[in-house]
Amino acid sequence: MAVIGLGQESQGVSNTVSSGRADESQPVPATPSHPAQLRALRILRQRILKSVILLVVLAFLLVPLMAMMLFTVRQPLSGQWGIDAWKAIFTGSGDSLGTDMSILWQGLGISLGLCVVTVVLVLALLVPVMVITYLRSPRLARVVEWVSTLPLTIPAIVLVVGLGPIYRWLSADVLSTNPIWLCFAYTILVMPFSYRALAVGMRSIDMRTLAEASRSLGASWPVLFVRVLLPNLWQSILSAAFIGIAVVMGEYTVASLLGRVNLQVALYQLGQSNSQISTAMALLALVFGVVLLVVLDLVADSIKRRRNK
Repeated sequence: MAVIGLGQESQGVSNTVSSGRADESQPVPATPSHPAQLRALRILRQRILKSVILLVVLAFLLVPLMAMMLFTVRQPLSGQWGIDAWKAIFTGSGDSLGTDMSILWQGLGISLGLCVVTVVLVLALLVPVMVITYLRSPRLARVVEWVSTLPLTIPAIVLVVGLGPIYRWLSADVLSTNPIWLCFAYTILVMPFSYRALAVGMRSIDMRTLAEASRSLGASWPVLFVRVLLPNLWQSILSAAFIGIAVVMGEYTVASLLGRVNLQVALYQLGQSNSQISTAMALLALVFGVVLLVVLDLVADSIKRRRNK
């Protein structure tokens, strides 16, 4: 009997083990850790949060612009509506409002000229120096970065205190008092921002490998710079140029304290006689910056598509 009992027990154990193995071999249906309802609720909450943040940011940006727009079409004292300020800008004459618009066009022309000259100076100074530093002297990259970004730590009014005697000497003995010579001071102001834009583009490509491959194929250094490196840096160069234009168009402190007239100084002087025209022109300057940014993106995309082809 004992033998029979042991046999039955062993048979039961073997059946249990075989059934356990059979159960292990069968696939166990996976239960989802996050039900579909919870995932949908989480996605809905994220969308609501993103929409709220976007609306807050848009309100922060658009409400002042809308207030500026309303101020230009509504008389502050009488409350009457009109577009006389915009007519004065687009017709080029403020006689109907008793305002001399010549100072505005003078400041606008000077600022546009300063944009061109400053951007050319900044790019001609930074691009060759940064390329040579990245290729031939990597140890000096930190020094170039420190020198280029140093103006960020110095307020504009402090720069004017140092630049004032220099400009007084240049205006009297070397150059003239033409505001176009503000380009030297603006080059210093624009340099940190342009450096960052160019540094991002140079770090995104392997310039050393491109240079070694080009040199091994017999390309000279000018050919390497013009035909190999510059086409790969066009997007960062355009970004640096846009930043330079934005800084120059919005600069007021240096020009005002040095006694020169640019767009912002002209807007301030014009605002003393007609604040509506001054505000309308400031709004147009902001729109010009946005349009310039869109054009920059379109040009960069077209260059990228052309390179991919």
